[in-house]
Order: sequence, then C-alpha cells, then structure tokens
Amino acid sequence: MKIIKTPIKDLLVIKNRKFVDTRGYFREILLEKFIKKKFPFNVVSISKKNVIRGLHFQIKKSQAKFVSVIKGKIIDVALDLRKNSKTYGKFFKIILSDKNCTSIYIPEGFAHGFGGLEKENTVIYSCTKYRFKKYERGILWNDKDVGINWGIKKPIISAKDKKNKSFKYFK
Repeated sequence: MKIIKTPIKDLLVIKNRKFVDTRGYFREILLEKFIKKKFPFNVVSISKKNVIRGLHFQIKKSQAKFVSVIKGKIIDVALDLRKNSKTYGKFFKIILSDKNCTSIYIPEGFAHGFGGLEKENTVIYSCTKYRFKKYERGILWNDKDVGINWGIKKPIISAKDKKNKSFKYFK
C-alpha cells in the first residue's frame, strides 16, 4: 500500500496492491493504521455508466470517507469546503477503478461525488461517521463556479441531486 499526498491538504490517494493467481485475486483496501481513523459506517453503491452522484456532504457531523471501486471505473471528485483552507472551493478529481487498485481518502469538510464510466460500477465507501439525513446537503454537479469537467456527455442525475444548490449558496 502506497499513500500519495495531493495538492489539497489531508486529501490522500492510496495505491493498493492486487494479488492475482489462478483462483482470482485478493486486494487489501483499507488499513486503518495508515489513515489513523475509525470507519464504523460502510456502504456499497452500484451505478450504471454516465450516472453522476453528488456532490454530497453533511453540514453537521461531517464524515471523512475512504472510497474504493470494487468493479468498474469512476471519476471521483472531492471539493474542499473547509473555509479556513488555502484550497477552499478547489476540487480534486481522479480515476478510481478495479484495475488501477486506487482509493481516495477524503477528510471531513469536503463535498464528494463520482461519475460512472463503465457499464456497471460498484463503489464501497467507508465513513468515519454515520449518515444523518437531516444534515445532508448537495452542490450542483455542473455548477459553473466550481467548474468540474466530468467527461460524461449524457449524465444521468437523480431528482434529488438536480435540486442541489450552487456553491455560492454555501459560502
């Protein structure tokens, strides 16, 4: 396992190893001793090609997330919402896939989203806190003030995510 720092403080890319043999493969995904956080809440998301989920965050009881792809390939985006950060309002995007064995650690204080790039994409999130529906918020995936190029020509967006607010609203 190799941990790579990004241009955004505390946002980390993790290169995992895949051990392949005639039976299939074995892959370590999350070792808490390297991140030094506990992840009591784990969820799986399956998305079709061109589905964009996000950008999601919680206004209270913020979660750090460890995101990995079990099957498929996604473009993963983390937007810094930490008002005292030098990179406030900046985003980081990366391709995560079952083939590149790459994960991302997103600290508390970020909005997160991803877009499905293959026919079926299975994503596992490990979170430091539970989900609190009443504190959930979202920023528009295509907000001009943020300027994310998802590389997806015909995005599929949920009704809930279509109602997300502009980044300006949260400033």
